[in-house]
Parts: sequence; C-alpha cells; structure tokens
Amino acid sequence: MLLYIYIIAITAEAMSGALAAGRRNMDMFGVAFVAFITALGGGTVRDVLLGNYPVTWTQHPMYIHITIVAGLFTVLVARYMHRLHSTFLVLDAMGLIAFTVIGCNVALKLEYSITVVIMAGMTTGIFGGILRDLLCNRTPMVLRKELYASVSLLVAILYLCLRYWQVSEDINLLVSFGFGLALRIAAIRWRWSLPVFTYAPGRWS
Repeated sequence: MLLYIYIIAITAEAMSGALAAGRRNMDMFGVAFVAFITALGGGTVRDVLLGNYPVTWTQHPMYIHITIVAGLFTVLVARYMHRLHSTFLVLDAMGLIAFTVIGCNVALKLEYSITVVIMAGMTTGIFGGILRDLLCNRTPMVLRKELYASVSLLVAILYLCLRYWQVSEDINLLVSFGFGLALRIAAIRWRWSLPVFTYAPGRWS
C-alpha cells in the first residue's frame, strides 16, 4: 500500500514543483528539473546524510520517468489546476506522511537512533519542498505557513510509538495517515501555525 501512496505522492509533488517553476517563467528543462527535485529531493538528501547508497531513485528509474512526465504534463493542464486545488492539498498531505514514514523506515533499517530516525523521516517529508522554494527564489513554505514540518514530526513520533507498541503495520499506517491528514487539513482550514518570531532592530534601538 505504501508503494502506491508513494507513487501518488511523487506525482503530486512533481506537479507542485512544475507549478512553482511556471510562476517563475522557467523553460521546459527548468520545469522538469524543479519537478524532479521537488518529488525526489527529500529522499536524496536523506540517503546522502545517512550514507544509504546507492541513492534510492538511481535503482528505480521509473521514479525519474514519473516525476518528469508529471511535471511536463502539468504544463498542458495548468489552466485547469485551480479546480483541483482541494485535491492537491490532500495529495500533498498524503505525500508528506508517506515520505515521512518511508524516511523513518530507511533509518530504522540502518539501525540509527530514534532521534536520527525522526529527523530522517522529516528530511524525506519536507526537504523536496524546501529545495523547490529555494530554486524558485522563495522563502520555503515549510518555514512560514500553516503547520507542515510539525505534522511530519508528529507523524514520525506517532508511527514510531505504535511500532514500539507492536501495533500491526497496516493499522499503524492507517492510524498515522488518518492522524496526519486530519491535522494537516485542519491546519489549512483554520490556519494553524507555530508562533512567528519577528525581529526588527530599529524597534529596540
């Protein structure tokens, strides 16, 4: 089940990357590149940091094809994307959760400590979006809007707790996905966010 959700997730993330590239008037190569980085960048950074070689997508060329095709397909249907905004929010939330769980599992197999496992899950979940926003010259969304990275953190903790308590994997995934989706959608709906730190030197002089 997680594999199918992962494929849906990288497709949705690739399309979000393509839309971001379009807002910056990039050419077709730029669109394809940003789509690829958005979808697979988080897992790549995770693998490099954990020393997990070869990097995952190098062993599964299908993932490259999916992300590039999804990015270029977005160019053709971009004018209709606003109608699918709600669907994209749900798919993006699913992607965040799927990437987080997959990242945790990779680190667990490499026998890292729990703290590193959680960080690996979060890196997989959010770093593609960070790279997308940096390439498009924007402040990363995960650092400035509704709860996003926090959702990844809480999903990772919940998933690992249920795993520790020996809850079956299927139930664990169901609960983790249900919790993560509900929290992310609620954060969007009611604009939940962490406290914002504002520093204006002139105010204190």
